[in-house]
Amino acid sequence: MKFTKDHEWVEVTGNEAFVGITAYAAEALGDVVFVEVPDVGKTLKKGDSFAVVESVKAASDVYAPVSGEVIEANTDLSGAPETINAVPEAGGWIAKIKLSDVAELDALMDRAAYEDYLSTL
Repeated sequence: MKFTKDHEWVEVTGNEAFVGITAYAAEALGDVVFVEVPDVGKTLKKGDSFAVVESVKAASDVYAPVSGEVIEANTDLSGAPETINAVPEAGGWIAKIKLSDVAELDALMDRAAYEDYLSTL
């Protein structure tokens, strides 16, 4: 699993990746009440806003940690947005992306580096 400074995670298998928000982000947001997932077929560039997570505290954009095409969206979140809080780095995934540039993964942090980053916040 790889991480961004914007608190997104990426779990890669081959040239596909599940993407979501980290446990840190989910905790900071509080109780999630709505998730707007991207449309299947949407093309993303690294850094694009591609989803919105709304909580009782705020709405937050989710940014694409990698470029590619959305090949699946976690539509289960519309009926169970609290999944983001319960299992943010597993069942709380937001989209599955077919990677267009696997080399972009090199710029992301591994878990140890992400944990070090969190200690500076």
